[in-house]
Amino acid sequence: MQSIRYPKHEFRFKQEADKEWIFDEFRKQWVRLTPEEWVRQNMLQYLVQTLHYPATLIAVEKEISLGELKKRFDILVYRESTPWMIIECKEMGVPLSEAVLKQVLNYNISLRASYIIITNGSDTAGFDLRNGTAESITGFPSFS
Repeated sequence: MQSIRYPKHEFRFKQEADKEWIFDEFRKQWVRLTPEEWVRQNMLQYLVQTLHYPATLIAVEKEISLGELKKRFDILVYRESTPWMIIECKEMGVPLSEAVLKQVLNYNISLRASYIIITNGSDTAGFDLRNGTAESITGFPSFS
């Protein structure tokens, strides 16, 4: 897929109990700043600032049911009130392996999004699922 240039953004940080926190503007709360959270926050800004996806149609870290299991997706973009694209974020250095793809495909059993994106902040891969197969795409789909 393409290389992503994350836009500049004035993130808000704080230190508390020897831990660093970042303010998540989408969840409207302070969250622990982990390497994966850093990738997620930058991806959110890329979606809104660069690709112009509507922030109001983006859900972050919501719980879903997979049979009896409860899981949380990273980012879900809605379009026309239905899941349109799911994005799984990993920390930098974590390879975008088949296991990562299977993880997000499992989430998509209940979500039924048309597109899947997996990223570790450096590398990004995307797939179009609209024809019943996971076809590789070379860029993010246009929201308009």
